[in-house]
Amino acid sequence: MATVSTHPGPPGNSYSDALSALVIAENAGEARDAGEALALAGIRAGAAVSFAEALDEIDDRPGIDLIVIEAVGAPEALLDAVLARADLAARERDAALVAAIGEDQIDAVAAQLLGRHAQLLCAPGMGERIAALAVAKAQLAAARGGRVRVNDATRENEDERLRRLNEEVARIADTLARLTRGEDSEPGAGVREPGSGYRGPGDGDPPGVTPQEIRLAIRSRRLRGQFFQGELFADPAWDMLLDLFAAELERRQVSVSSLCIAAAVPPTTALRWIGTLHDAGLFERKADPSDRRRAYIALSAKGLDGMRAYLAAVKRQGLGIA
Repeated sequence: MATVSTHPGPPGNSYSDALSALVIAENAGEARDAGEALALAGIRAGAAVSFAEALDEIDDRPGIDLIVIEAVGAPEALLDAVLARADLAARERDAALVAAIGEDQIDAVAAQLLGRHAQLLCAPGMGERIAALAVAKAQLAAARGGRVRVNDATRENEDERLRRLNEEVARIADTLARLTRGEDSEPGAGVREPGSGYRGPGDGDPPGVTPQEIRLAIRSRRLRGQFFQGELFADPAWDMLLDLFAAELERRQVSVSSLCIAAAVPPTTALRWIGTLHDAGLFERKADPSDRRRAYIALSAKGLDGMRAYLAAVKRQGLGIA
């Protein structure tokens, strides 16, 4: 069994109102990293349990607030069962879940964990770990209607970043929904002329967009990174929407790991966006019938309708896909 230090966080920290965590790790190194991040975030954690012990521990500790899974090095035969049980426990108990994974585990873990309650960190550094714990504490506080103290300077910056992320996703979802319903877009959006009637899919001429056009637009977006810093133009939500719509036209399935690549951002960031867009109702997860350890991501009916409506509006205006 790996051991996690239970030393307290920064000076002045009190555990009187802190959360408690269950750490599941196979390797001492990953368990140590998890324990350090938890201590810095002011979260109680005892000794980490192995994957062989995890199922009983999850059942025996119903009052746990947070489950931290260190998937690297986990026995493949036990990983799926532990992920499924942890996911169910987190949903049933209104708890949070943070899983640190390797790049080769993205598809297997995403097939089990996806949604607002779970954060997936791909090969995370200590800063990413602490930031994820800050988000988990903020989410738990909001869900439980109370205040949970975060004893780390990362809290304010991460909360602000999460707020902006949620606002951006909400804006995209609202814009697509408006187009789908035929409502006016935001003033100055330039998607369609005021007063022009919306024609949804099947109501008149089809958009006439080919997957090649979508791929060319994606390639054009990628070219910017050769001349400017990529961070200046990072727009993973839209990049993934374009990629999934092209895949729909091509009748091609897209794995979670492939969609992370299409997002052109670090895997942890891409996974966060995938989960957020899934919660927003724009993405849906589909199981691979031939491989239970892999899941595909596709546009939901809401996402497809929105993309078709947007591209129809672009075509009517004579604009290029951006």
